[in-house]
Amino acid sequence: ISLSPSHHHPPAPLHTTTNKYSMMRVLALLSLLIAGASAFGVTSSFNGAALSTCQPQYVATRAPAGRSDLSMMRHRKKVARLGRPADQRKALLRALTTEVIRHGRIKTTLVRARAVRKHVDHMITLGKRGDLHARRQALGWMYDKDLVHSLFEAAPDRYGEREGGYTRVLRTMPRQGDNAKMAIIELV
Repeated sequence: ISLSPSHHHPPAPLHTTTNKYSMMRVLALLSLLIAGASAFGVTSSFNGAALSTCQPQYVATRAPAGRSDLSMMRHRKKVARLGRPADQRKALLRALTTEVIRHGRIKTTLVRARAVRKHVDHMITLGKRGDLHARRQALGWMYDKDLVHSLFEAAPDRYGEREGGYTRVLRTMPRQGDNAKMAIIELV
């Protein structure tokens, strides 16, 4: 192989038509890259300011009442939330407690029955104690004042020997409309 000047081709001039079209292609490609990059927030201008690359900007908004936008697992959280915010959940448990003590047995969903059992047992324990502080605590939880007074009269006689376990939860057939697990909670 010889490198004589006869075999060496001289460089092509820069302003030929093929180089002109290739330069236009390169410029068009660069302008597309710059436009695409600015659409993703990489650069706003050529001022050298460093911007975040492809990270979404979060706007602080208020979540709806009782809801959180974090979807973390509820490990070791024993309270049954019943699909409601805290104020509605407390009102539901107070109403169910009042109705169980008034009627002796009610039919509700299994999860609600298990959640209200603790509160019914606590009201009966307060009724067995019978002092003024226990009566005021029961009046603060239950909705019916006359029912609290009748509970405090009857509870020591009815549950005097029993140490807890004043309610019984019996599972029944699922609900017709949505197949929810149903139960009957009753006083023992």
